Amino acid sequence: MTNLNELSGREIVAMIAAGDVSAEDVTRSCLSRIEARENDVQAFQFIDPELALNQARALDLGPSTGVLHGLPLGVKDIIETIDMPTGWGSEIYEGRMTERDAACVSLCRSAGAVMLGKTVSSEFAAYSPGKTRNPHDPERTPGGSSSGSAAAVASGMVPLAIGSQTAGSIIRPASFCGTVGFKPTHGRISRHGALMLSRTLDTVGVFGRT
Repeated sequence: MTNLNELSGREIVAMIAAGDVSAEDVTRSCLSRIEARENDVQAFQFIDPELALNQARALDLGPSTGVLHGLPLGVKDIIETIDMPTGWGSEIYEGRMTERDAACVSLCRSAGAVMLGKTVSSEFAAYSPGKTRNPHDPERTPGGSSSGSAAAVASGMVPLAIGSQTAGSIIRPASFCGTVGFKPTHGRISRHGALMLSRTLDTVGVFGRT
């Protein structure tokens, strides 16, 4: 039987909507996979299992809140989250709380997503790599700068993750880790609340299993 954490985002949302599984079931499956693989892959900069489970439980108590209802997400560390630190991939800002959600995070929450944790970014989304390893071969790079988001999806830790790209920071780690990376049209998804490198190039995008 396929584990819940191995399913695509669409499959998970459909199963939750049908009442076959709960948001808590899916979140627990992802957390179990993280526990098993994180020591080797190191995809997450911050994760609080109880915080994630509390979000899932709250969703299970009410009606569907949107198209992402109950779906766990990873969020790149340069993108602000009100309840988790945003350190821009740097030791200088480790533990930094911004007391707000980035626009893309706010939209995902309103659509019912569970913010599972913050994924590793290269320092300031630039050239100094983070701790993440390629989930298929720890001796190889996962690509950057959205290394944690790509590796987390590729290793089954989370079905969907938010990343960003200025030059190749979505498409490169997606190809290196063997997952799908979508870099939408510049400006299609608001960058408000994300670290800015280039006003004319920065783009928020996503990683998925399919």
